[in-house]
Amino acid sequence: MEEFITRTSTNSFLVMRHGELVHEWYREGFEATTRQSSWSVAKSIVSLLVGRAVDRGILSEADRLVDVLPELRTGTNYDDITIHNLLDMTSGVDVSENYNPYLPLTGIARMLLTTDLDRFLGDHRELVFEPGSKGEYRSVDTQLLGAVLARKEGRPLSDILRDDLWVPIGAQDRATWNLDREGGEEKAFCCINATARDFAKIGKLVMDGGIVDGTSVVPAEWITRISTPAPNLIDEWGYSSQWWHPSGGSGQDFSAIGVYGQYIYIDPVTQTVIVKLSDHGAEQDEQLTIDVFRTLARS
Repeated sequence: MEEFITRTSTNSFLVMRHGELVHEWYREGFEATTRQSSWSVAKSIVSLLVGRAVDRGILSEADRLVDVLPELRTGTNYDDITIHNLLDMTSGVDVSENYNPYLPLTGIARMLLTTDLDRFLGDHRELVFEPGSKGEYRSVDTQLLGAVLARKEGRPLSDILRDDLWVPIGAQDRATWNLDREGGEEKAFCCINATARDFAKIGKLVMDGGIVDGTSVVPAEWITRISTPAPNLIDEWGYSSQWWHPSGGSGQDFSAIGVYGQYIYIDPVTQTVIVKLSDHGAEQDEQLTIDVFRTLARS
């Protein structure tokens, strides 16, 4: 474990079993109150917010993107994109997952650096495949989901996160969410900054079927949705509503995953939640990390 922690540049490592925190480790310079970036783990949290909106009838998976955001209408097949497509990464929107720091003006790198996300979404309405025809990981799908949710709710994503999840789960610390500019839009596809303990509480919420202290925070139907792989694989793994289903294992575990080694791992069979926050490389061996989690869960 020490070699694994070191080799994968881990900053925080927490294990919960049956709802109790049984292991907690921090690298020097980090502690229980240190906020760390979620990177794409934020995508999975956005999914939980969407699930609440669907349960309240504010949003439907069958809704078309352009019916909620008519300013994006093109008169092309782009207009066929549904909320369901965005959730399962089957939209086909042409914004590549480029993490090359030497190509900052393309794909997700440009989306991360832009100071006007609304304009970015409007400038990128080409398709590389027909909506729903295949799956391909694209962070722009989550950014579009965030824009839809904020429009439907009539309030910023940060307020939705605070009121609908952070307060109900009893988060111990305040969180922040990176914006495209001061007073601007949240980067829905990444970068919720919170403590490892509070990310673990998100994992516990999902593990417990969306219930906190007997109260439903996320509908049970949505927990079933995210824990059941969708038909289309993403990068050879199962995927469903912004949550990953790694190959192998019991087939029942799943995880929120962010670039550079961020994880909220959930194994319902052993009632285990693992949080790992890191500064690892962009080409991390995610399968190896999941295999370590599975070994711990079974131990």
